[in-house]
This record gives sequence, C-alpha cells and structure tokens, in this order.
Amino acid sequence: MTRGVYLDHNATTPVDPRALEAMMTFLTSEYGNPSSTTHGWGRRARQAVEEARASLALLLGSRPEEICFTSGATESNNLAVKGCARRRARTGGGTHLITTAIEHPSVLETVHDLEREGFTYTVLEPDPQGRIDPEAVRAALRPETCLVSVLAASGEIGTVQAVDRIGDLCRERGVVFHTDGTQVVGKLPMDVHRSAVDLLSLSAHKLYGPKGVGALFVRSGVELDPIFSGGGQERGLRSGTLNVPGIVGLGTMAAIRAREMEAEASRLRALSGMLWDGIRERVPDARPNGHLTDRLPGTLNIAFPRVPSERLMALLKEFGVSASSACHSGKGDPSPILTAIGLDPGLASCSLRFGLGHATTEDDVRRLLDDLARAVRRIRGPGPRAAAPAPGV
Repeated sequence: MTRGVYLDHNATTPVDPRALEAMMTFLTSEYGNPSSTTHGWGRRARQAVEEARASLALLLGSRPEEICFTSGATESNNLAVKGCARRRARTGGGTHLITTAIEHPSVLETVHDLEREGFTYTVLEPDPQGRIDPEAVRAALRPETCLVSVLAASGEIGTVQAVDRIGDLCRERGVVFHTDGTQVVGKLPMDVHRSAVDLLSLSAHKLYGPKGVGALFVRSGVELDPIFSGGGQERGLRSGTLNVPGIVGLGTMAAIRAREMEAEASRLRALSGMLWDGIRERVPDARPNGHLTDRLPGTLNIAFPRVPSERLMALLKEFGVSASSACHSGKGDPSPILTAIGLDPGLASCSLRFGLGHATTEDDVRRLLDDLARAVRRIRGPGPRAAAPAPGV
C-alpha cells in the first residue's frame, strides 16, 4: 500500500516522539496538581511546569515569569487582545485598536466582540504579497489607540511580517503591540526582548507538541485583565488547573526547536524551492501566492488557473494538502486571506497550500510533482499549454 504524505504542517504537526516520551510520565505516575505543593506529587508537577516555562522563555528570548500557559493560541489571542484592550480602556489608555485583514479568526472575531463593548478599530489591508506596510500602521495610529495586533506570519500564504519595525513604531507612541506568533515560533528566530513585541501568542501543536496547550508572552509591565475567573493560577492571568502533560510537551519541543530550528529551516527552504521549481516546469502558468522570499520555510501556496482546488485535492488523495487554513476549511467560500491579497474569487478557489515538515523528503516532493502534473492535465483536459511561467522563488 502506498504511504500517504502529510503536507499540512501549517494546520498541525505530528507529536514528536521525544515530546510524547516526556509527557507520558505526567500522564501516568506523576499526576500531581502543580498548585498542591504541600506534598511531593504536587511539587514535582510544579517543578516540571517551571522547567518547561524556562525552556520556552529561552526559545523566545524572554524571562520565565513573562510566560503564561494557556490552552492554545486562540485563548492566548483572546487574552492578549481583550485583556489588554479592557485594561487600557479602564485606565484611560484609549479604546481604538489596529489589526489586519489577514489575522486568524481568534483575533478578528475578538476585535468584533470588543466593538460591541464600545471599542473602535482599524483593519489594515496587505499588499499583493501579503505584507503589512509598517507605514500604514504608523498612519493608522491615533492618540486613543491602545493596541496593535499584527500576526508574525501567515500560515496560509507564508508571508513573514516586519514585526520588529511595527513594534518600534508602537513603542514610540506608547501603544501595546501584540503579535500572533503561532506560525513562526520554532520555525524562525523570535527574540522578544530584542524586538518591541509586548504580547506574543503561540500554540504547541504547530511545533510538534501536543494539541490543547499554548502560551502567551506578556512583557513585564504590560497589564491585562484576565478573561477567566477562578483560582488565580498563572499570576492571576489564567485561572484553571494547569495541563501539566501538555506543558511538559511544549517545553520539551521548545528546547528541541531551539537546537534544531536553523538546520531544519534550511532543509525546508531547499525542499520548497525544489517543489516550486518542479511545479513551474510542469505547470508553467501556476503562480505563487504570498511573498517570494520573506516567507516561512516549507510553506508554499500556489494558484493553478482553471484547476478548482477541490477537484485537485480529490485526485491528490494520498497527499495531505489543503485549500486554505484549517480555520476556514470546509466553509465553501474563497479564502479571505487570498482575496485580501487581491486574488479574484475564481483564482482563490484554484489555490492549494503545501506545508512541508520534519518528515518530508525529496522523494515525497518528486512523488507529489508527478501526481500533481497528472492531476492538472486530467482536470484541464486537452488544450493549449500555457507558455509564460510565473516568477521564481
């Protein structure tokens, strides 16, 4: 039986066996509550949590006490945006927010929630490569702006944003800057104390850790209103019993990615370059969506004119590819990210995302290219072959 090839690593990643091994102890024999430190079980759980916190802080360039564990990036984004906006409004810091049209729904829907509470907001549009112009952020800043939220990189098209420059502009004006770093952490260097990032969200399952756990970096001095009421865990920011096995898995992967990230990024860039070169050769009118160079390693989003993505995926059933980000999958409408960068709905519905990962090999890419070429020919049928190739990556 032919082995399936998983190419949807932007949606989620398989759990690294090393993370699973570290977690197993805390799923079986070490089951203590880290808030119950009057006995050894609780103290050992607390120690494991703090070791994971230190590992994640090292990966981010933060201090351990600036890490707040959550259930994932959706919760982290809600805590960052709602928590900051409400605290700033309550203390006279303004009620205007700035975000972008290419954010994850957990940011955009949170901003809409705040609008119902009396906040106003500005949504910035990307350029055709998916970049947010820092000068557009500068122009949108107002005296009453309390928060700017711009994602670090798009998991759908791979474009990486100028986070450092945007953060500097916010700091000059005394505005809190949040970035959804879910697609960047563990893939590209992210040093929050060399940049002006005040809040950064992440999720373990995007860096080969378990689902259901994430974190929010909260720079010292930045105050948030919690969105959960309860026992006051995580310095009062996030009440609830900590997911110790998940946190251990996240901490394990933070340490591993810190060691392996550079080499893996280089390998994935080479593989994605090989994939794009092969697509250009076989389907000359294919075009890349997103920035050609400032993008996540291993991420390609390609439009295949006159080849509906749903039909193409049906013919590529041995490959785990997607037509949009997981949060929009199955909705039937063109991807809002692709339409935001200027693709007409027809071309947007002819686009596929390829998310290469740790297990992807050159043989996988060759096999995909052969099957992809056959599938495109089958869908298009007989007809003239397009002559003009798209630009190289």
